[in-house]
Amino acid sequence: MKIISMISLGCPKNLVDSERVLGILTGAGYIITPSPEDAEIVLINTCGFIQPAVDEAVSTILKCLDLKKKGLCRKLIVFGCLVARYGEKRLSQLFPDVDGWLGVDTASFILPYLDKILAGEKEPLNIKGKEKDYPRLLTTPHHTAYLKIAEGCSHGCSFCLIPKIRGPLRSRPPEAIYDEAVQLAAAGVKEVILVAQDTGVYGRDLPGKPTLAWLLKRLCEIQGLHWIRFLYHNPHFLTAELVKTMQEEPKICRYLDLPFQHSSRKILRRMGRKGDSISYLQLLKELRDSLPGLTLRTTLMVGFPGEDDKAFQELKDFVLQAEFDRLGVFPYYHEEGARSRKYAETVSYIEKRRRAREIMGLQRKISWRKNQDQLGRSLDVLIEQNLGDGVYYGRSYRDVPDIDPRVIVRGQGLTLGEIVRVRITKATAFDLIGVCDSHIGG
Repeated sequence: MKIISMISLGCPKNLVDSERVLGILTGAGYIITPSPEDAEIVLINTCGFIQPAVDEAVSTILKCLDLKKKGLCRKLIVFGCLVARYGEKRLSQLFPDVDGWLGVDTASFILPYLDKILAGEKEPLNIKGKEKDYPRLLTTPHHTAYLKIAEGCSHGCSFCLIPKIRGPLRSRPPEAIYDEAVQLAAAGVKEVILVAQDTGVYGRDLPGKPTLAWLLKRLCEIQGLHWIRFLYHNPHFLTAELVKTMQEEPKICRYLDLPFQHSSRKILRRMGRKGDSISYLQLLKELRDSLPGLTLRTTLMVGFPGEDDKAFQELKDFVLQAEFDRLGVFPYYHEEGARSRKYAETVSYIEKRRRAREIMGLQRKISWRKNQDQLGRSLDVLIEQNLGDGVYYGRSYRDVPDIDPRVIVRGQGLTLGEIVRVRITKATAFDLIGVCDSHIGG
């Protein structure tokens, strides 16, 4: 009996990769446990995009090596973005007791690789295997699943290592995506979340150049799906066709995740990106006019080389005028291998953190004010957690799992995975609180 545990770090795209590997291993007779302490083999799927992700990966490797020293596991395999970024040679010198190193796209050869490792053989990274169509082993709640529609990225953002780590854009064939979505719906999934490095450029590398809008229309035909979302959409590739599709298809959540990164023209050009605060604000106005009830999320970066007081003030003004529903902000990391490394750092780490806190302080007030607008309204809410005494956590179309706030629901006899109509009675700076008025679907 071979018992295996998977630790998946990083973004939902990584999680899909982990679920695919788990599906393959389950099909081959491996027993899966969520507890590394109970496993014979531990796999770590790493992220290596920015320094905090690298730090988390290193910390996780050290913890698992400690388990191995205590005799709680036989083999430790590390794969994913960290390995693709730094390479087996460099990492094996730092962690000689790790038994195997694999990069990205490991699913097709994970079985023969593990066979070699368990036999005590060291196998090079370029081992090949025959790819088979195994179902994923979902690790998300049974009603929600991520669906990866493309791999890699062909953009040239100067701060980003993804093209080096993951390679250029490689869109999945639409039929493969559709078939997987049908399987997920048949398994009881109500919410499918499309992910890629940039969902907006899906299909550009495929014959016939199918678009994201076309793909979404096809997915909306699938019975059983209640919500369809897509994340990580570069604002420069937002099309009229996509907006029209969102207007016409009620299954598509009126939620857009548009990572603007900054609003200063000077900083954006250094980042290798287009746009400025004027064009961005105009785009946001057009989107809100076209899609009433739209929830807008963005990601911003502070402290990029050259971000002086004027550029930062412009960013603050943009946040105040844009009034995003959801906003994440992180300090710029001067990453080895990124093109932005050629610029000298001009903002200290302490100042970057201060600027990030200042942006989030502005956003907290905006979020509170926008949440007040929800008072008295009714939202469809997907119930996800029973807190006891007739209180539940759930999410509306406005909320992406593990990223956005949640809706606190009062009701009796609600079922996890059920969709209910909730009347909002109270609003905090981030979470909403409401009462269940009716049941929509189990």
